[in-house]
Amino acid sequence: MANLTGKKALVLGGSRGIGAAIVTRLAAEGADTHFTYAGSVDAANSLAAATGTQASRVDNSDRDSLSAFIAAQGPLDILVISAGTLVMGDPLELDADQVDRMIDINVRAPYHAAVAAARQMPEGGRIIVIGSVNGDRMPMAGAAAYALTKSAVQGMVRGLARDLGARGITVNNVQPGPVDTEMNPAEGPFAELMHSFMAIKRHGRGDEIAAFVAFLAGPEAGYITGAQHSIDGGFGA
Repeated sequence: MANLTGKKALVLGGSRGIGAAIVTRLAAEGADTHFTYAGSVDAANSLAAATGTQASRVDNSDRDSLSAFIAAQGPLDILVISAGTLVMGDPLELDADQVDRMIDINVRAPYHAAVAAARQMPEGGRIIVIGSVNGDRMPMAGAAAYALTKSAVQGMVRGLARDLGARGITVNNVQPGPVDTEMNPAEGPFAELMHSFMAIKRHGRGDEIAAFVAFLAGPEAGYITGAQHSIDGGFGA
């Protein structure tokens, strides 16, 4: 386990699924952890109580509010951007406003959050974005806009790694494949199709993603930056 004692961490989108697993892991490793949520009040309060962390309701689609919230946290050692949304369907029929909101949450919010955190982040800080293997590969129809957002994250991570490297701040993109969450349950209607693409034919677990995030947040990962880290059971192989 990485020792994160004395580190101050913020997880954007931490009340459920992968985000909740990350909050749990960072707190277990000693980080002073704060997380945000959008609508899951009960889940957020329960997680905060169970892990000794702090929860705040923040709308990631509101750039000004998000940036102000991050600035108010003071210097952060670790920023994990896990908040995201998924809109799928025929691009000729999808509601354009829903697509734009997804772009706001999946692309604009990570960029502005990372920049806001970097303004005060100390030497050796860590910025970690939870992207998706669909930034590399989209083997099914109906997810063009979603894949667009995850590919955009890849470019952002590469660029910010260059911008912040002189300060020893690392910027990385963790790209899960199918993970057992409320959004994508292991027994869901698309599970069999997704497993057919994979070398390890099962959904991943949130704690598996969280373990890798904790490594990237820790002291042994200071030479890893600007990279796309697929943890996907071979989905993109």
